[in-house]
Amino acid sequence: QVQLVESGGGLVQAGGSLRLSCAASGRIFSINAMGWYRQAPGKQRELVAAITSGGRRNYADSAKGRFTISRDNAKNTVYLQMNSLKPEDTAVYYCNFHQEWDNYWGQGTQVTVSS
Repeated sequence: QVQLVESGGGLVQAGGSLRLSCAASGRIFSINAMGWYRQAPGKQRELVAAITSGGRRNYADSAKGRFTISRDNAKNTVYLQMNSLKPEDTAVYYCNFHQEWDNYWGQGTQVTVSS
């Protein structure tokens, strides 16, 4: 089992920045992937960004140029730096951890961007 603890959500004005963090603990293998998804009211959960333990990154088109995902493998922690936030970025953001055939989710953290 893997446990995920998220932090860093909140309320910010359009154009502002937030940094999300997610720390994983438990039975963690060296090869894994961590990422962030988001779900806005009435919409499906969607990928925002992901990063493998080897450092390969993947971004949604909506995140490219504004968001940066990074990780500290020693701390099993993933970060999402979000700049130039827009009202349409408002959603619950979920941390995701994937290894072998297992997939884990954090409890979610609310990000609200006011116009």
